[in-house]
Amino acid sequence: MVFSSPIFLFLFLPLTLLIGLSLKNTQVRNVFLLIVSMLFYAWGEGAFLLLMLLSILINYFFAYLIEDARLLSPKRSLAYAVIANLALLAFFKYANFIVDNLNYFVVLAGYEKIVMKEIHLPLGISFYTFHSLSYVIDLYRKQTRGEYAEIKKANLPNLALYIMFFPQLVAGPIIRYHDVAVQILTRATTVALFASGVRRFVMGLGKKVLIANTMGSVADKIFAIPGQDLTAPLAWLGIVTYTLQIYFDFSGYSDMAIGLGRMFGFEFLENFNYPYIAKSIREFWQRWHISLSRWFRDYLYLPLGGNRVGTGRLYLNLITVFFCTGLWHGASWNFVVWGLFHGLFMVLERLGLDKLLKRVWSPIAHMYAMSVILVGWVFFRADTFEYSGMFLKAMAGLSASNGLLYPVGAYLSNEFLITLPVGIIFCTPLAPYIGKLYESVKLRLEGNLFLCDMYKFSMSGLYIVFLFLVLLASSMSLATGTYNPFIYFRF
Repeated sequence: MVFSSPIFLFLFLPLTLLIGLSLKNTQVRNVFLLIVSMLFYAWGEGAFLLLMLLSILINYFFAYLIEDARLLSPKRSLAYAVIANLALLAFFKYANFIVDNLNYFVVLAGYEKIVMKEIHLPLGISFYTFHSLSYVIDLYRKQTRGEYAEIKKANLPNLALYIMFFPQLVAGPIIRYHDVAVQILTRATTVALFASGVRRFVMGLGKKVLIANTMGSVADKIFAIPGQDLTAPLAWLGIVTYTLQIYFDFSGYSDMAIGLGRMFGFEFLENFNYPYIAKSIREFWQRWHISLSRWFRDYLYLPLGGNRVGTGRLYLNLITVFFCTGLWHGASWNFVVWGLFHGLFMVLERLGLDKLLKRVWSPIAHMYAMSVILVGWVFFRADTFEYSGMFLKAMAGLSASNGLLYPVGAYLSNEFLITLPVGIIFCTPLAPYIGKLYESVKLRLEGNLFLCDMYKFSMSGLYIVFLFLVLLASSMSLATGTYNPFIYFRF
């Protein structure tokens, strides 16, 4: 059940809000949210809900051992917890990938291939596994001892709600337990917080439905063209549209998750901060999927020694983190190469490229970052290495195709031509700029109370109309269209 679906927008969400907000007791509301979160997940995954419940029980058990320390040492309990979590993730996400790669050597050795049935990838397993790992690791580090001691009476339901809360269940953002532990115990859903949640949700819905879907429709068609038939204009159109699709798809979902959290009294941290304005790859990763970047920093990069080690070890740490980042996104060498590609430029920037980027003209640094990002997305989107190579060759203008079979004009609908510049503009900090402009005008009018009130009233009215139009257009698009994929569900 995706957020951008009629069943969620017009049935699940209204009923959940109506009942949930009518419950005054926080613990009763928590139990209700836990039940609806299980229904939300079971809607699409059925029996695989049991797998997630098993994961929660395992982590609750090891958390108890870490706190108690009578049966096992906390360090050993943590080690078993990490192994158990990674084992579940490895089996369901990487078992087929491992066997496929192993078969290459099996055939070379003259043996028959290992036959393994395709294993279903449960929705959101990467996200809820990382939630679970952060919980037990932070508990071991004593970062959550206070909050955990307070919720011992509530026990399992509160831990289950942290992992299963439906806004961030299947596609993040990755929430740390210590960031929401107090909110689980006590929170207030104020009118202001609820209103801000609605605004954030509507904007996220518009990003996903109106921009990401329009860009994705063109990107999918172009990436379905045989590599030998691609031309430079087609390839560039394809990667630009995919670049916009993946940003608005995922950041739109994060906005909706943050908005939904606020509607129920939760404050989640931001997950995107205009990544396409970055002037280096290091800055890109400080702005893109922030919760994942911080997770790898805190639970892999820093434990490996971070930048407190020798130069060679530092570079190895960076490559290791980005290898894991690529592999986290999917069981495919294309994802691994995408991760290593970014890791390579992180190393180059550490070697001195970052100093050069700070000296050059800002647009040149931005062009460098976007060039790396665009090439990287080719590996991320393409199904095979061979196709990635052909696509990059076409982008470089080295394709032999004459473009007659697949003319660029066939993909330039009126809707696309309107949406493309809108998407590019909204990749920039337009909203913060408008906010600052609004505040500066309001400050100038504060001497005249009447004019100031009229100004605030008119601006608020315009914003409400804008949100209504976004919601209306999104609803109409969902009602009339059939194209509504969500990229990050497969992770």
